[in-house]
Amino acid sequence: MLQTDETTPESPAGESPKTTALFEGDSGELPFEARRVLVQLLIGPSVDGRRHRNLWPALLQHRDSIRSRLNDLFLDLVLDTDQQVAFVRQADTGDLEAPVLLRRAPLTFLESALLLHLRGLLADAELRGERAVVSQDEMLSHMQLYERHLNTDPAGFERRAKAAIEKIKKNSLISAIRGSEGRFEISPTLGLLFSAEQVAELARIYAQLRGTPAEAKP
Repeated sequence: MLQTDETTPESPAGESPKTTALFEGDSGELPFEARRVLVQLLIGPSVDGRRHRNLWPALLQHRDSIRSRLNDLFLDLVLDTDQQVAFVRQADTGDLEAPVLLRRAPLTFLESALLLHLRGLLADAELRGERAVVSQDEMLSHMQLYERHLNTDPAGFERRAKAAIEKIKKNSLISAIRGSEGRFEISPTLGLLFSAEQVAELARIYAQLRGTPAEAKP
């Protein structure tokens, strides 16, 4: 006797057949484009609408599913559609003893000072409706404000300052501008990493540090 409905043992009532399998044994539910976005978010440091033109539309289309997968790992999706940037951070789980997936690399004194400076340049550029651009010489000059405070030899200081710039570049918080040697665009992602309160507190501390050597001059 022929069956009169579409239900089969492989497709229980109320469930649609899986159509997202990409390889043998694949039990994933996300389509290929959404999986690529998820992987890029986990690799880090961000998904940028300008640098990842193929991934950004997929992120917007599948954001709820991607956020759900990240939440399964005790992670949060931070998404700014205006700036077209997104990244992943550890979820605030309160008293829940959740495992920590993301590795945290501590910042050096100079790296923190540089990030704060770039964050300020980004905020100023956004107010003017412009791209935030900075030169390597400008970054080095800013960090030199702290040279006397660190009390180190000039050659050693320069090496550490250049290493700080390289670390910022490696994390895609600045990207080289083609055809403009030594100039970089500051990623909008940086604007999401620090709250206004954190920026204000860090700015106060570093301003005091900069002022200490200057005030001590005869």
